[in-house]
Amino acid sequence: MQKIVLFCLLGIFSSGVFGQTRNVTGVVASNIDGKPIAEVTVRIKGAITAVFTDTEGRYQVEIPEGSIEILTFSHPDFDYLEEALDGKEKLDVVLTSNQRFNQYGVPVSRRPIDSEERDGILVFESPDLDYRFWFDMRVQVDGAVFWGEKFNQIGNGLEVRRARLAVKAELPGNWEAELDMDFADALADLKDAYLRYSFHKRAWIRVGNYKERFSMETNTTSRYLTFMERPIGTRVLTPSRHLGIQALYGYSGFIAVGGIHFQDVGDYEVVQNRKDNNLTGRNEGYSFTGKLTAMPFYKDITKGLHFAVAGSYRTPKLHDDIDRIRFDTRSYPNVNRIKYLDTDRFDAKDYSLANFEMAGYYQGLRLQSEYTLAKVNRLNSPGVENFSGFYVMGSYILFGGHHLYNTLEGEFTQAMPGRSWGDVEIGFRYEYLNLNSRPTAEGGIMAGSGEGYTLALNYYAKSNVKLAINYRFVNHDRYANGRGRIFVGTDANGNLTRDPRLVTEPAGEGGDSYHGLGFRVEVAF
Repeated sequence: MQKIVLFCLLGIFSSGVFGQTRNVTGVVASNIDGKPIAEVTVRIKGAITAVFTDTEGRYQVEIPEGSIEILTFSHPDFDYLEEALDGKEKLDVVLTSNQRFNQYGVPVSRRPIDSEERDGILVFESPDLDYRFWFDMRVQVDGAVFWGEKFNQIGNGLEVRRARLAVKAELPGNWEAELDMDFADALADLKDAYLRYSFHKRAWIRVGNYKERFSMETNTTSRYLTFMERPIGTRVLTPSRHLGIQALYGYSGFIAVGGIHFQDVGDYEVVQNRKDNNLTGRNEGYSFTGKLTAMPFYKDITKGLHFAVAGSYRTPKLHDDIDRIRFDTRSYPNVNRIKYLDTDRFDAKDYSLANFEMAGYYQGLRLQSEYTLAKVNRLNSPGVENFSGFYVMGSYILFGGHHLYNTLEGEFTQAMPGRSWGDVEIGFRYEYLNLNSRPTAEGGIMAGSGEGYTLALNYYAKSNVKLAINYRFVNHDRYANGRGRIFVGTDANGNLTRDPRLVTEPAGEGGDSYHGLGFRVEVAF
């Protein structure tokens, strides 16, 4: 009997507490035109049951005493809304349309985007992984000191070698895009600007401005170079960025790439040259470039071999000169602005390039070499000019780190540190470039030859911080006179001379040489 009485009292108490409710009414309207919205879901926050607005946008909901005084409003075409009642019995709300418009007033589709930091890179990505874009920024500050110059003084200096800002995107439907600018030297220099479509993971086609696929070292981003500068032969004889269309196909350890390429649209000078020369009615010039790469052990990330051959047929392009070409380069590092090796512009009908590559890696050890040939058919002068260059390099990561090789592109990427504090890499490279083709008396080009020995010490503090020191010895022959502007020896009277024919130094001793020590601080983010 006591239990029955207690149960009845609890029931009476519960009905007294929870049975008290009040009705809240209101109208839900749109922020666009103020019209009522039907089928809006209205509920007490946290409740399971809900009511819906009618065709006039009206709703009525019962609010039990003691419940959460917050109403939620949701509709597929409008943003979710929460409103506090604060004891009100009437609450009109305005929902914001989730339709967005671009700068031209055209409706656009929307999707949520997640953002996160990945190895120092800010990445934005949709939850379904169908859309992704990220920033790729890089700052390299270089310094260099020189000594031991034989004939020409070199000024020490400091510079911002690169200040890069790139935006890269992976778009729905297997599309990719990239825009890359360099702001070093107080200029805005366009680097990569292209659109790419992937048929599948190892087959794509792209159009725009980008690097021709010819040399591994040229195609390797400056972010991941072992040495502060690329070899002189690579910088002179291998093509870099040009407008064009290119296709790649890879299968079972092989990659085939080919494309047709046109102008360089990089900096202001080359663009103005192209526009001025185009006024003559001349065609802009073109090149066909292709490359085959074989990658034994391509499925093993700890070891691998790389063999490649590339070829390119080219005509003179208007961004340089009309029916003329030029091979020239600064020596090492870029702080030294003297161009010892320079053919100047000379007439050319067409020319061809060939490149041969070998590379191998095993955990922290990396070996790499390239040999490049250039054959130029003259337009107004008889004969053919032949130039060549090569390099051999090796490096080792000391504390358990290893090199990464991209089997989709056929090139090395970043070095992975083996310790929590980072890792240290040592490297050595020998390189040689020969721009001496035929004696000038026969109408040929004798622009000099040069060799370089480089020792590198790199410290990878984090995935996006790198400190580098390079020691460099450079030696040129007596023909490396920079178009007659550089001293290459002494004459019979003991005076400095720029004419290689007057040099009295024994064979092998003419030409300038020097030592250099370069420093780099690199931050990539």
